[in-house]
Amino acid sequence: MPATAVPASGTRADGGGATASEAPAAASQRDGGADAPAPAPDAPAPATAAPRANGSGTAPASEAGDAGGASASGTAAGSRAGGGATQASAPGQPAPGQPAPALASQPDRGAAATVLPPPSGPDPDASPEASPEPAGTAAPAGPSRRLFVSRVVAGAAAAAAVGTVGYGTYGVLRGPKVKRVTVPLAKLPRAAHGYRIAVVSDVHLGPVLGRGFAQKVVDTINSTQPDLIAVVGDLVDGSVKDLGPAAAPLAQLRARHGSYFVTGNHEYFSGAEQWVEEVRRLGIDPLENARREMPYFDLAGVNDVAGEEEGQGPDFAKALGDRDTARACVLLAHQPVQIHDAVEHGVDLQLSGHTHGGQLWPGNLIASGANPTLAGLDRYGDTQLYVSRGAGAWGPPTRVGAPSDITLIELASRRA
Repeated sequence: MPATAVPASGTRADGGGATASEAPAAASQRDGGADAPAPAPDAPAPATAAPRANGSGTAPASEAGDAGGASASGTAAGSRAGGGATQASAPGQPAPGQPAPALASQPDRGAAATVLPPPSGPDPDASPEASPEPAGTAAPAGPSRRLFVSRVVAGAAAAAAVGTVGYGTYGVLRGPKVKRVTVPLAKLPRAAHGYRIAVVSDVHLGPVLGRGFAQKVVDTINSTQPDLIAVVGDLVDGSVKDLGPAAAPLAQLRARHGSYFVTGNHEYFSGAEQWVEEVRRLGIDPLENARREMPYFDLAGVNDVAGEEEGQGPDFAKALGDRDTARACVLLAHQPVQIHDAVEHGVDLQLSGHTHGGQLWPGNLIASGANPTLAGLDRYGDTQLYVSRGAGAWGPPTRVGAPSDITLIELASRRA
């Protein structure tokens, strides 16, 4: 059946009253119908859809379909009136037998126009600065840099800590160094000027610091050629049965006026009575609340305060009660806190240990709070107190900021 053409309803803007455009309907074939008749010889050639750019043609139907889904033009390339060419239905065109939608009129051309939607992509004329960043842009590398710096700082701190502890351990194991201190005494006769006392404390012989360490201590003391040797407590951390062989080198100590020993608190943890007998066997004279009259001064020693629990505490009256106060007196007492009793009994010089000089942090804070003097020479009234840092170490065999020592005290006479 031949299709019926529906004229467009738009009019020319110039008021001529003529039809602006004709929208021929596409010829359809039903039930195998024949093609439409050929155009007359004098009829114009079928029009071809012109591009939108020149403003005179009809836009393709495929473009019109994008604007809200409604068809704005009937056919993209249908035949003009009288052309009668066969045209297949395109998507968005009306079905055969249905009126075609009106076309928007061109005010100056009179041709059917199709309204196109605005471009959906980014504006090519927009400035690069206004363009949003594409999705998935990598975040700044700031956190990674901070993480790297923090790891470097942590690694440096760990290396410094390991190096410090390592050096402190090496300092203990290599043996103590000699420290020389001059102490003037008002009552010391001129003949005793320059008298030398080697002071060693807190050797702490045990599983780590054994016989080899004891030999180093003995060799260091003997190298000073002292007139007298004072061992002021905490010699061992164990029983005579376990550590007797480790202490054997102490028998090699040599001094013109002999070697003397007083107990420390660790002796009472290790069997004080047995160790008193052992050091005596090794040739060292234990002063258990006792006194010896030396050629130029009195030498006294008292037990450690830890012995009070065993009925063997310090007895200053027994050690100092009946002495000649015109003579200078040197007292061996393990703990610095015993200085107050020494002052009451007119002692000129007390030699102590116990503190380790703090050994390492936070031991220095604890030792400072528990003792009147942490290390070195101090004065309390007419009595001077010297505290040795000790030759060994207790607990971890390391020292930080408190190197081990053997002190050579040189007495000086004010009459010289």
